[in-house]
Amino acid sequence: MEYIIETQDISKKYDDFTAVNGVNLKVPKNSVYGVLGPNGAGKTTLISMLCTILHPTSGTATVNGYDVRKQPKEVRESIGIVFQSRALDDMLTGREHLEMHASLYGVPKDVRQTRIDEILDLIALGKKADEFVKTYSGGMKRRLEIGRGLIHHPKVLFLDEPTLGLDPQTRESIWEYIKELNQHQDVSVLMTTHYMEEADRLCDEISIINQGQIITSDSPRNLKRELKADTITMQVDKLEEFTRLVEKLDFVKETYVMDSEIKLLVERGENLVAELVNFANKHEIFVYSIELEHPNLEDVFLKYTGRTIQEEG
Repeated sequence: MEYIIETQDISKKYDDFTAVNGVNLKVPKNSVYGVLGPNGAGKTTLISMLCTILHPTSGTATVNGYDVRKQPKEVRESIGIVFQSRALDDMLTGREHLEMHASLYGVPKDVRQTRIDEILDLIALGKKADEFVKTYSGGMKRRLEIGRGLIHHPKVLFLDEPTLGLDPQTRESIWEYIKELNQHQDVSVLMTTHYMEEADRLCDEISIINQGQIITSDSPRNLKRELKADTITMQVDKLEEFTRLVEKLDFVKETYVMDSEIKLLVERGENLVAELVNFANKHEIFVYSIELEHPNLEDVFLKYTGRTIQEEG
C-alpha cells in the first residue's frame, strides 16, 4: 500500500509538558484519515508539525514523500490547510480570497482565473463569488476555506476540526462535500475531529489520540467490531449499591459509572433489558431509565481510556 503521510515517533514538548508523544501514523494515499480525540489531546499540535508550522522536538514525518524537517518548502507546496479557527477577511470577496492565495502559491497567471472558476464551481459559490465574505453563512465560509486550500492542486488537504461550531444541517453538507472531494479530486484528506459521528461517517481509517499518544488505529468498522458488546445505560436511585451488585452478574463484561448513570458492556443486550430491570426491582432499586445501544466509537474510546471523550475534553 502506498502512504501519503508517514510519521516516525514524532513528538513535541514544551518544557515539562509533552503535547505529542512518539506518534506513528501511516495514512494511505487517496483516503480520508481521521485523528479522533478530545480537546487538548494533541491533534492540532500533530497537524501543525505535519504542515511544518511547528518543528518536532524529536522524530520526523514525510508528507507526499518529503521530510518535514529537511524539505519544508516541498511539503508546503504539496498541501492545503483549513485551520480550526476562521482565517477569512470579511471585507474581501470570495473571489478575492482565491485570487490572493493563487498568487501566494504561485499558480501561473495564464491559468489562474480558470482555476479560480473551477474552485468556485466545486465549492458551489459561483453566484456569491463577488460578494463580501461578511455576507456568507458559516457553511459558505467553511467551503470557501476548503476551496482556498485546494487552489494549487495539493496532494494532501489538512482539515483541523472542519465542522467545529457549525449547526447539524450545515455539518452534514460539509461531510458530503468532503466525501465528494476525496472521491473525485484525487486528494488525500487528513482531518482532526472530536465528533464521533463525523469520524465514523467520513473516515476510511482513524487513529484515536489521547494525552498526546495514539492508543489505537483501524477502520471505524473494525474498531467497533472489537468490542463484541452492546452498551446498556441505566439511571437508578441507588447507584453505588446497584453497581456493586451488577458487577457480579456473569453476563456483564465491564461497567463504567459516570455522573448519575452506569454503563454496562454486554453481549446481545436486547435479551437483557428486562432481566436487568427485574434484577433491580428484586433488590428494591428503582430504575429511572434504561437504554440499549450497539457499539459506536464512543464505546471504543471508553474501552481504551476508561472515560468518555467529553470527560477527557
